[in-house]
Amino acid sequence: MAEHDTREIDTAGAVAAPAAAPPDPEDASRALEQGQQLLRRHRLVEELSDRQQHGDSEERRELVEQIVHRHALDDLRGRIEGLHPADVAYILEGLPLEERLIIWDLVGADRDGEILLEVSDSVRETLIESMNREELVGAVESLDADEIADLAPDLPADVVEEVSRQLTQDERDQLRAALSYEEDTVGARMDFDFVKVRDDITLETVLRYLRRFDELPENTDQVFVVDRNNALTGALRLGDLLVNEPDATVAEVMHTDVLSLDPMDEVEEAAQAFERYDLLSAPVVDAQGRLVGRLTVAEVLDVIREEGEADLLQRAGLREEEDLFASVWSSAKNRWLWLALNLCTAFFASRVIDAFEGTIGKVVALAALMPIVAGIAGNSGNQTMTLIIRSLALGQINASSARRLLAKELAIAGLNGIVWGGIAGLFVWWLYSTSDQGPMLGFTMTLAMILNLLVGALIAMAVPLGLERAGRDPAIGSSVLLTFGTDSMGFFIFLGLATLLFR
Repeated sequence: MAEHDTREIDTAGAVAAPAAAPPDPEDASRALEQGQQLLRRHRLVEELSDRQQHGDSEERRELVEQIVHRHALDDLRGRIEGLHPADVAYILEGLPLEERLIIWDLVGADRDGEILLEVSDSVRETLIESMNREELVGAVESLDADEIADLAPDLPADVVEEVSRQLTQDERDQLRAALSYEEDTVGARMDFDFVKVRDDITLETVLRYLRRFDELPENTDQVFVVDRNNALTGALRLGDLLVNEPDATVAEVMHTDVLSLDPMDEVEEAAQAFERYDLLSAPVVDAQGRLVGRLTVAEVLDVIREEGEADLLQRAGLREEEDLFASVWSSAKNRWLWLALNLCTAFFASRVIDAFEGTIGKVVALAALMPIVAGIAGNSGNQTMTLIIRSLALGQINASSARRLLAKELAIAGLNGIVWGGIAGLFVWWLYSTSDQGPMLGFTMTLAMILNLLVGALIAMAVPLGLERAGRDPAIGSSVLLTFGTDSMGFFIFLGLATLLFR
């Protein structure tokens, strides 16, 4: 196991160099394409070899197939070995299960753990299922305590227990601490690999200490300063360490106004702090002020990406992240919940239309114009909803501002309704100018668009704010609910007005 958790001025040790970054960000895309080509060529050559050796003995045919198979796999292995773990993860996520497992078998056992950390949750499940207990233990035991904690929910309990027994006491304590926090808290995301010093030593001493390590922890921009009780007292930035006189003490140079985080803080709020203050790292302290870890910008970027992907999926009505090449059955089940709701709302909208069958029979043009009223309100409401969900995520909306925002969005919807509803009404008037119903159709269209745009704005505000108040993610199924509201109410308003005006 790695033994470079927290580093202090009186602790010796060295760390292994991290994997080199890919020389070109397009390497992963090219490797995926080349891997797919090699796999296709591999299958084709095997088929041709099987045909050509059909008349040969079974022993000879098997020998030729083994040689061809080994040559193709050697080409793939050589390409994969030079890639960053994140790029290998990208390739695995872009391949069907059968080909994914072929590539996974080619990955060196010493890189399994790093790659499992990089792949999506759904793909990680398929990889873990293909590994036996010994392979899983070998993959995980090379990771740090905080990384093991990231994988622990997806691993068999006996694997986590065996790996835990191989850790030092400090590492076991760190693993236990990381697993004790909820997934969306800072404690579950914090890193235990950092450097800390005392404030009564000189900068020259700090520099000599830092030179003892082969590599500093990733994203190290500051050294944390603690007292004898491990309580955080400040931070020494590496820039200040380099530009000040070597005989100056840490206490004279360090910054005491350090933004610190609590392990129980929401990780989304911490991510907002990183963005607001341009942080690379931040110390994590417990209730007694003791330094227990740090949060880095690398972890924050993962949080932002995961939250963005989750919001996108939830707004579309998908229950969870989906493996692109999962089975038809599991993918279908993932989409059932909101499709079922969509079916119910569609039937409701059809009942609204059916209730005005007589009006549509008298004015057939209404059937062609109805989708316009619903579609415009849906698009306008979606714009409003996107802004509201974003503002909620950033914590920019409270009870008083919500009322002002509602008034503003209703005003915007009303103005858009007057402008675009007026344009649509004039166009409808012109389109049906040969009929006596033209002017009334144009007026009905204008008034219906104004009212439905107001309804769309109201729904776009109410759905995310209501979900937020209920303690749910504001993005959950929001688009589905908005579409239901603007469609049903759009049909009802348009046909209801027509019923009143075309008597």
